[in-house]
Amino acid sequence: PAISLADSTTLRVLLSVMYLMVETIRVEKETDPPEWKTSRETFRAELGSPVHSEEPFALLLFTMVTKFCSGRAPHFPMKKVLLLLWKVLVFTLGGFEALQAMKVRKREELGLPPLPEDSIQVMRSMRAASPPAYTIELVEQQQQKRGHRSRRPLMKQDSLDIYNERDPFKNDEGVADEEEADEMDNGLEGELDMLERDTVVQPVSVPRPPVERVSFPKGLPWAPKVRQKDIEHFLETSRNKFIGFTLGQDTDTLVGLPRPIHESVKTLKQHKYISISDIQIKNEEELEKCPLSLGEEDVQETPCEILYQAMLYNLPQYMIALLKILLAAAPTSKAKTDSINILADVLPEEMPITVLQSMKLGIDVNRHKEIIVKSISALLLLLLKHFKLNHIYQFEYVSQHLVFANCIPLILKFFNQNIMSYITAKNSISILDYPSCTVHELPELNAESLETGDNNQFCWRNLFSCINLLRILNKLTKWKHSRTMMLVVFKSAPILKRALKVKQAMMQLYVLKLLKIQTKYLGRQWRKSNMKTM
Repeated sequence: PAISLADSTTLRVLLSVMYLMVETIRVEKETDPPEWKTSRETFRAELGSPVHSEEPFALLLFTMVTKFCSGRAPHFPMKKVLLLLWKVLVFTLGGFEALQAMKVRKREELGLPPLPEDSIQVMRSMRAASPPAYTIELVEQQQQKRGHRSRRPLMKQDSLDIYNERDPFKNDEGVADEEEADEMDNGLEGELDMLERDTVVQPVSVPRPPVERVSFPKGLPWAPKVRQKDIEHFLETSRNKFIGFTLGQDTDTLVGLPRPIHESVKTLKQHKYISISDIQIKNEEELEKCPLSLGEEDVQETPCEILYQAMLYNLPQYMIALLKILLAAAPTSKAKTDSINILADVLPEEMPITVLQSMKLGIDVNRHKEIIVKSISALLLLLLKHFKLNHIYQFEYVSQHLVFANCIPLILKFFNQNIMSYITAKNSISILDYPSCTVHELPELNAESLETGDNNQFCWRNLFSCINLLRILNKLTKWKHSRTMMLVVFKSAPILKRALKVKQAMMQLYVLKLLKIQTKYLGRQWRKSNMKTM
């Protein structure tokens, strides 16, 4: 028989109770009495340490995920398991704000200069940009203007709405992007039928807003960071050009180089940034050189270290399982016979009979998938960030297994959809949402009340998921040439450019970062026709 809600009633109740406990205790308030704070810290320690001296609670939840994916426990309510796992990790390891505080503390301990700023805080005050319009949209606008006496030439919307000059390049970028996206080949085998073309972005007419003068602050919004490798590479190039030989890793000798190079090196050194990862790698290299004299490394038993040690043995299986569920929950995924059934805790015993019941179930299924994507994207990003701070090699090991499990093409496949309609999706029934379902009397459900939805113009849940997935993609590909080439091979540029349409500063920033790292591999013609985006 088909698996339904009835198969997991007790489990769902227990997971809901645990979720409410963790979430209620996790949220701190200024008015909390001291004994509450003490109890919270005790609960955090108990939740992060091995239960009955075996394994941390988070590992038990990870094991449930792998059992579900292997088919041994298809009745597990995955949405509730993943939500609880995410909240347990946020509580025991710490959220993004706690992570930033830990980073500042660790830099102090290692004697590194303090961070110039928190990039997330800087981003919150930034304004979203308007990306250049597609040719398909511009044609649509032209057709609408037919019948008017004044026939103006084809214009592009500017990247920041502040300039009013015409684009010196041809308007071929949209057509080229659509052709490129159509050419996508199915390069990867197995679970991913790579980047199948589902929906072309619907042509939406973009009226040009009135041009306004914008005053920008002087300088960059955040301090530039220069790595030691960047200085070495710059000097190697300069020495080869002006002297004809190089001096290896020597960055102090500037003999024979012209004055402008001296000034450039001085500016680069002013903005030199030494990361915690650099120090960790250096320490590992020293330990490798002198294992006997330096002895064993003193490893702190932090909650992150305890979790990593517990996860290490089955870490590849955990990553594959999470990505399998993410693939099944992605809106671009087509139903396949061999894919896992993630709807075990949403489908009722008796399938709907009336149109109203079908509509309600359809909304619930979509909402269910969105919540799964949200929880997986959040917990993967949180794990990567915490492991990177704990030790760079832990982060690299997890990243490697995510790449082996086709995480890069999976995220690109996720974005290969009409991203604007995903961000603005209203898969919720506001009168059935908590707390309104308990506070107000439930009105009689009808088609109108189901379609009403909430008053938000976009879905915060889906926006959060998209930003998390882009940040994961950035973490996996940054400074990794072979992984950057994967972005190029899978024709990610047109997909990412479509994502720029979402006018939200943080999302646009991570899309632009992903475009920036692959620009040099996309060829002169691409750069020429995408000058506005650049």
